Amino acid sequence: MSVKSIKKILSITPISHIKNVEKELKKIGKLKILNDPSENDVIKKIPQFDAIFTNPNKSKVFIGKSIIDKAINLKVISTASTGTNHIDLDYAKKKKIKILSLKKEKKTTNKISSTAEHALALTLASLRNITISNKSVLNGEWDYTKFIGNQMNQLTIGIIGYGRLGKKYANYCKSLSNKVFFFDPHIKTKPKKIKKINSINKLLKISNIISVHVHLDKKTHHMISKSFFSRLKKDVIIVNTSRGDIVDESELIQFLKRNKRAKYATDVLENEIFKKKINKLINFAKKNQDQVLITPHIGGMTVEAQEIAYNFIVKKLKDFFLKR
Repeated sequence: MSVKSIKKILSITPISHIKNVEKELKKIGKLKILNDPSENDVIKKIPQFDAIFTNPNKSKVFIGKSIIDKAINLKVISTASTGTNHIDLDYAKKKKIKILSLKKEKKTTNKISSTAEHALALTLASLRNITISNKSVLNGEWDYTKFIGNQMNQLTIGIIGYGRLGKKYANYCKSLSNKVFFFDPHIKTKPKKIKKINSINKLLKISNIISVHVHLDKKTHHMISKSFFSRLKKDVIIVNTSRGDIVDESELIQFLKRNKRAKYATDVLENEIFKKKINKLINFAKKNQDQVLITPHIGGMTVEAQEIAYNFIVKKLKDFFLKR
């Protein structure tokens, strides 16, 4: 099958602002863009289309059975992300629908540092009370005493997950602190710059800052739960730019209530696709802004990261159809 014979591509994520993406997708076939559709919007349109182009950061659509069953012509789902928890992978495989993602594309993802940079930004913003002190100034106040923070070079930073993003974050932190450690059972070698700790219990006990960089799967779902919190310092800062579902947010809120000096800075939420509007952590944060900092999954949303990721997935999509 040639590229020219491809009928239709449905984009369910905004792409018009990203250089070359819309133009290149139109070279593959006829393109329809739904910038922020509901599940019903997609169900109504999907029978006509051969391909879906998506990204989980903005989408509130889970590509599961209800959509796939209506997708009578669908051959491929392409997502400009490493994460795929917005897609029912097992059901797509059952229906012989190909999934294209960035998950194993190390050569490309190594060029993208934005999420690790955002983790550092969340860390520093929490340490120095940036958002709440700014709000205080805008409210007509000028009083530093409520916002005294900590120097990073006096703290111990613990990193869970030493993959691409964990390594980048560790290296950023190393320039600010000599006490940077990581735990990752999948890493067998001992890196020269960052010290590996073989016990997660030890890492949790010694760390003033915990930053999490793991993939979401059955093992990591709710890995941050009651037993995890019981081992932390009472004034710990937890940073999460991985996936919201690695955290049991009900237990997190209880931990924060018990430990008023502890903080949680996150770019992701539990059950993010379906329940953002009724998320319990957002409701807690409204009254406890000194403890919780939430950004709307913007870790990978830089001009450079989007251009690299989206254009690479467009190329993969083009190659997929050329090989058919």
